[in-house]
Amino acid sequence: MTFQTHLQPSGHSFPIEANETILEAAIKHGYTLPYSCRDGVCGTCKGKVVSGQVDYGKYQDSTLTEAEKTAGMALFCCAKPLSDLTLECREVNAVKDIPIKIMPCRVHKMERPAPDVMVLSLKLPTNERLQFLAGQYIDILLKDQQPRSFSLANAPHSDEFLELHIRNISGGAFTHHVFEQMKERDILRFKGPLGTFFLREDSAKPIIFVASGTGFAPIKAIIEHALFIGVKRPMHFYWGARKLADLYMLDKAKLWESSGIKFTPVLSDAIAEDNWQGRTGFVHQAVLDDYRDLSEQEVYACGAPIVVEAAHRDFTTQRGLPNEAFFSDAFTYAPKK
Repeated sequence: MTFQTHLQPSGHSFPIEANETILEAAIKHGYTLPYSCRDGVCGTCKGKVVSGQVDYGKYQDSTLTEAEKTAGMALFCCAKPLSDLTLECREVNAVKDIPIKIMPCRVHKMERPAPDVMVLSLKLPTNERLQFLAGQYIDILLKDQQPRSFSLANAPHSDEFLELHIRNISGGAFTHHVFEQMKERDILRFKGPLGTFFLREDSAKPIIFVASGTGFAPIKAIIEHALFIGVKRPMHFYWGARKLADLYMLDKAKLWESSGIKFTPVLSDAIAEDNWQGRTGFVHQAVLDDYRDLSEQEVYACGAPIVVEAAHRDFTTQRGLPNEAFFSDAFTYAPKK
């Protein structure tokens, strides 16, 4: 059975199925409510049921008292609808609305989709979740060393694990540790979420995504989030790399095409055994070749600083892209001391 949920004071509304929690339904329809544990423990998602009836679900009694229930409060990560609902709650509309935390995590899985790329799946402590916007990053905190920043490659609706894509860079201190010494079940500490690289959902402009190498990670998160919430804006994803093996999740990117996302892979130094028949050269140049006018577009670019800087310069000066319509995240690394 489907009910309707109305949020105050924003006036937003969305349908909710009888078997969905309020938080699940809100996220699915593009409305982010405050949350942390998603398990009825922390109380971050607590809000008021102004009208309607809910099944409160399973939660800790100390987190939602009988007095609070009598006053109309519920935990939106646990509560499910029994009727149409009107709720009073705060919505997360910007980075400033999300708390930055320092948390431990465990290395749950290590996978190599390419010889020099490691995909880490990080598990948070039981009853903990990290609230973030798709495209943001975290800082891995290392003892007596500067933090290492890595983008989250998973979208917020799929947050059982935090996914990082790490390239093995010659001279990189932490990346050397990841590829040569790290093992599953190791404990790490991180700070996050951080950054302002996330989808501007209040815009209707067509989107061009530009990624180089592991700059694919936050783009992946944003695209998966956009598909999950049903964004209908035209989207064109350009992924640049040196050789074919560097497009380390090529099948996933191709799969998005069936959802209407245009995909253009570009290789700058294809080798003979690649038998590459696709686009070649610099990834941002492929965008310049395809689009004579970017004045009505938005661009999200992530990857090596030289790629991001060239894209910003040429898109704004040669194709009319407004400066405020260019969103970027440039990757750097910390060398060994």
